[in-house]
Amino acid sequence: MRIGYDAKRYYHNRTGLGNYSRTVVDAMRSQHEDVDAVLYDCKALERTFALGRRAKREGCELFHGLSNELPRDIVRAGVPSIVTMHDVAWRTFPDMYKPWDRMIYDWKYGWSCRNATHVVCISESTKRDVMRFYGVPEDRISVIYQPVQGVFYESSIGVKGVIGVKGVKDNTLDLNDNSLNQATAGGYILTVGSINSRKNLMGMVKALEMIPEDERLPLVVVGNGREYRQRVEEYIDSHHLREWVRIESNIHEAERLKELYAGAVCMLYPSFYEGFGLPVVEAQLQGCPVITSNVSSLPEAAGPDALLVNPAQTEEIAEALRLLLSSEEERKRRGEAGRRYCMEMFSPERLTEEMFQLYELIIDN
Repeated sequence: MRIGYDAKRYYHNRTGLGNYSRTVVDAMRSQHEDVDAVLYDCKALERTFALGRRAKREGCELFHGLSNELPRDIVRAGVPSIVTMHDVAWRTFPDMYKPWDRMIYDWKYGWSCRNATHVVCISESTKRDVMRFYGVPEDRISVIYQPVQGVFYESSIGVKGVIGVKGVKDNTLDLNDNSLNQATAGGYILTVGSINSRKNLMGMVKALEMIPEDERLPLVVVGNGREYRQRVEEYIDSHHLREWVRIESNIHEAERLKELYAGAVCMLYPSFYEGFGLPVVEAQLQGCPVITSNVSSLPEAAGPDALLVNPAQTEEIAEALRLLLSSEEERKRRGEAGRRYCMEMFSPERLTEEMFQLYELIIDN
């Protein structure tokens, strides 16, 4: 079985889309030796307008666009195709995108999901959005969840804190960063993701501010941003919260993230919209209890034992935080249950097998 893959992000993206590409392709190669994976890393013009014909010439039985996009000549080339749609945030959260970018994404990604032989969505939420915005019929869409990187499935359940700042056990991490170790030695709350309005860091900071200081733990933010980050930092400084919020912009390695998840008292992720919500799964695989949103795909990623909140209601976020910070029993119960849910629901072997069976179905038909 010879499968062509758009490998632009496989090689050049260190975050979500790149991780998805590498996880899907590498797992497929590992589990199915009969899959001949052809990785195309092309210049923009060929990738957009000529890659379908090249895949045909080189004997690909199927082409998989791993990140929302197919080459425009794929139908004319006669190669069956699958496109993975991760989200349609430019439609559901348009304020984050410039008008020109929204038009380009609609032109590229809308065409791709309308013309693909089959569409893979990484959540039921994304499936509903693709049907709603691009009119793709349900029988041409399969939901195959996104596996996370393999390192996160290996257990490393860390020491969780006990009640209050003074009583929290030593959660110092071996991250080769003394200042971070000192800042988190008494326990910490963690959030991971780009710092933009959709991820709702401002809501997290305001929720933290509502918690009395003797119950509060510092918030470690792993991510980066521009204008929105500046706004949040101005709020932090004007409200004298600098000692309570630590932003780390240079942590990208999975092993370091895994240690942070494992050592956190809880993971906070009240995003307004996600196509899936990888950090929620990564955290729970380490036994870290999660507070996340009750919207879009996040209830799917989180499962029944995470705390779900309205991301627009700061009071709800604060209330959920106080519950986990005050109860070791709640943290342990939710953390252990969340790990079991994610190990079963997002098993990389099972998800790879689902994708392989879809490949066979499309090629045979």
